[in-house]
Amino acid sequence: MYKIAVGSSDGKNVDLKFGQADRFHIYQVDGKDVKLLGIREVKDDLPVKGETENKEANATCEEGGKSGSCRAGCGGNGQGCGGAGEVMGKVTLIEDCRCVVCAKVGFQAQKQFEKKAISVFDVQVRIDEALEKITSYYYKIDQRQSLRK
Repeated sequence: MYKIAVGSSDGKNVDLKFGQADRFHIYQVDGKDVKLLGIREVKDDLPVKGETENKEANATCEEGGKSGSCRAGCGGNGQGCGGAGEVMGKVTLIEDCRCVVCAKVGFQAQKQFEKKAISVFDVQVRIDEALEKITSYYYKIDQRQSLRK
């Protein structure tokens, strides 16, 4: 049994980028059975591990310092995504899931999910189609079946 987090604005389509998601639909998978467990809302005050260090590094960047974390990134010109600290609250919110499904997941979020062994799927399809393909994939892996047809 495992969970899948889906970024969706309407509960029908995978249509939100990870950074845009203000909620995640959480599905529980048991074998081939899939059911919606609920929706997790993203709150502005989510706890972030290492938040103090990230704020200090970003402050150094804003002051024109040459911090190791102060480099051109997500948005270029050193004004990018703010590094891992900006995504950690959302990652922590869904860290009990086996995978996350969004229209797009940025580099910083992908790195954090990789550290937690959470798979990332960038797709823009109906949720039921995404869940069918992903659960079929994991079922074959878990049953040690060939992925070839």
